[in-house]
Order: sequence, then structure tokens, then C-alpha cells
Amino acid sequence: MSLLTHLMACLFGMGSWVAINGLWVELPLIVPHIPEGWYLPSYLSVIIQMANVGPLFVTLIHRFQPGVLNETVVIYVIIALGCIASFLLAFFWKETMVMAGAPRSIALLILTFFLSMVDCTSSVTFLPFMMRLKPQYLTTYYIGEGMSGLLPALVALFQGVGVMHCVNATHSLNHKVNGSDSAMTYDLQAQYQPANFSAEVFFFFLSAMMVVCLLAFLLLNYHPTIARERSDCQYTNGVKENGNAAQKQKKLTEQKPMMDLYSKPSKPRSSFGNGNYSYVQVIYIFSILAWVCALSNVVLPSVQSYSCLPYGNNAYHLSATMAAVSNPLACCIAMFFPIRSLLLMGALTILGSAFGMYIMTMAVLSPCPLLINDTTGIVLIVLAWVLFILTLSYVKVIIGVILRDEGHSALVWCGAVVQLGSLLGAVTMFPLVSVYNLFSSGDPCNTKCPI
Repeated sequence: MSLLTHLMACLFGMGSWVAINGLWVELPLIVPHIPEGWYLPSYLSVIIQMANVGPLFVTLIHRFQPGVLNETVVIYVIIALGCIASFLLAFFWKETMVMAGAPRSIALLILTFFLSMVDCTSSVTFLPFMMRLKPQYLTTYYIGEGMSGLLPALVALFQGVGVMHCVNATHSLNHKVNGSDSAMTYDLQAQYQPANFSAEVFFFFLSAMMVVCLLAFLLLNYHPTIARERSDCQYTNGVKENGNAAQKQKKLTEQKPMMDLYSKPSKPRSSFGNGNYSYVQVIYIFSILAWVCALSNVVLPSVQSYSCLPYGNNAYHLSATMAAVSNPLACCIAMFFPIRSLLLMGALTILGSAFGMYIMTMAVLSPCPLLINDTTGIVLIVLAWVLFILTLSYVKVIIGVILRDEGHSALVWCGAVVQLGSLLGAVTMFPLVSVYNLFSSGDPCNTKCPI
């Protein structure tokens, strides 16, 4: 295996979601300077789901007009669009326009839509492109995809986003207490520290990461060392070109003993992909994929602050950072232990869902979850987040490896189901969190709950 190919596949995968992941971690610095305030996350959730028009278009073209869409050109276009949009974001994210009698961050919302379209469309273009390389490089791609969340989080951590201290604050009471006209009360309030560098610098970093992704894609297409790592069965615009593979198979058949020529070939179990799985198994695999993506991409991340902040700001940052590390770690584990058992896949999904259920329970109980004033509570919530992301990320990689063996169209549907699961999760959680306000935020500086 080529180390250069592994590196380029990782950098290529890193560009898949780095822009939107970076935008999310930068919200604490953006929100104070825009008129939308903390309603912005709700707007972003809607914009990201609207951007699914990109993968929907690509999936429909592959389904009804196979071979028409030039996959390589589409990838070049969306990566270039990501470079331009993230670069412009550094200049225009604070600009406002008056609309319907109120100032709005129109430039920020429009550029976010383009970034969302880039990242959403990568699910149905980047993954199928990896069919052109040998199977082992798909796991490396998933490591890069996991790094697309980890790297912006680490940069934001160095930037000082969300770093706060609890300071004493005084409040006067305007009524008599023990004969006095007024009294002073003392409590702790969160005071956020200034960032080490500005949001503009962070957006330039995101733009640079998209440029790195573009360069990696160029090398994956044209570098001679990487060309030797191509798969025997090539795909051009989603259409299989197996001329070389057919010649090899013919040569191999001629060398086989005569008795092998009369052996009965195995009958395909379905018309999906290469026919290795029945339709029931295919539905099972895609159902698990949609469920896992809904939980890990939208449902639980939307309540992360509710589940962790009651235990303190350190618990929140530790869980977010360790969860981001768990994603690429799971991909590394899958590289060395690519177990494709459908039974194990289901068992790990149940186990990861159980960890997710604990996290959701703590979010529902916020601001007074279990063991709130106990170190055990902090350990459990951080451990739950780590194991939740670790198990479900492993499941996603194994499903990708399985579908990679089924062919190009299977990976296109894999990306489409990933986006569909995320969409269903967003449609479910948006009204619960943003409309009906069923969750209550905890105070990281005042964790005591009434008895």
C-alpha cells in the first residue's frame, strides 16, 4: 500500500464536512455580532437540510441517467465552491441587510447554504469516487472524514472558543432585610474570555483546508504513484469499466482445471449491487445506516449542551473533544479489524443506541440530571459520549466497506441514506428543541439543584 495514497485519501475525506463542522464550533464567537443571536443554530439546521437538494439531484441522475453525470467534474466544482464560499465568509460574515424591517445576516446565510450544499453533496460523490482506489483506502477516507470534525474543534480550542470562568456577581435587593433598606446577594456567573484570534482568521483556515482537499483530489487523479493503487474495476461517471478485469478473469479461467469449468456459479441473492445480499439484508443495512446517522449526526449533537453543561463547562468541553477524537479512532480500529458480520453490526447499533439513550435521558432531566454534584456523573456523561460515537462510527465504516464491495451505485445510495437519516433526525429534533423548548439549559457555574 502507498503511504502517499493513504495521506491523500485522508486529506480528501477531511474536506467533506470541515466547512460546516468549523462553522458550528465557531458559533460562540459569531453569535454576539449578528442580529439573529442564538437563533442562528436553528437557521443553520434548516439551511443544511435545504442543501440536500444537491445530493438528491446527483442520486436521481445516477438512478435514471447512469453515466451522464461526470463525477470528477462535479467534485471539482463543489470543492472549488467550498474554497470560494469559506474565503468570502471571512469578509462578509458580519455584514447585514435590512429585510422585512429588521437587519439580517443575508451574506452569512447564503454562504452557509453553499457550504452546506458542498458538504451534503460530498456524501454522494466523494464516497463513490473512492471506488477507483483499492478497498483498503476507503477506511482511510473515513478517517479523514472523522478528522473533518476533530481538526476544527482542536483549532477552536486553541482559539479559546467557549472558554469561560465563573466569577462572583453581586445583586442588590430593593427591600428591607433585617432592618436595612437593601441587601446584596452573591452568586457565580459565566464570563467568557476573549479569543486568541478572530473569527476571520478561523474562516481563512477553513478555506485553506478546502484548498488542501482540492490538491489532494488532484493528486488522487493524476499522481503516477497513486495511479498504481487504482482498483482493477474502474468506474467512469458511475459506469463500470472492467476490460482489464475481464482479461484477467479470462486468463485465470484458462488456467483452471477442467473440473472447475463445470462448477455451478453461485446465484445472486438480489439485483442490488453484486447480489451478495438479499433484499431483506439490504433493507436491514440501510435502516441501520439511517438510524446511526440520525443519532450521531443530528439527534444527540442537538442536545449535547443540555446533557453536559449541568455538570460544568469542563465536562461539556471534555465530552465534545473526546467525542470528536472517537470518530477517527473508530475508523482506525475498523482499518485493522474490518469485521463485516451483520449480527455484530446490529449488536453494536443496539449498544451505541443504549449509550445515546443515557445521554438523551440526562438532557431531558437538565438542568438537574443524575449525579449532578458527583464526580461520577461527570465521568459517566463523558464516557457515554465517547462510547456512543466510537461504536456508531465503527458501524458506519463497516457499512461503507460492505457497500463498497457491492459497487459504485451502492456507495451512491450509501451517501443518499446518510443524508436521509440526518434529514429525518433534524425534522424530529428541530421542533422539540427550537419550537416547543422541551429542554432546559443548565448553568455551568451554578450546578446546585433544589431538593
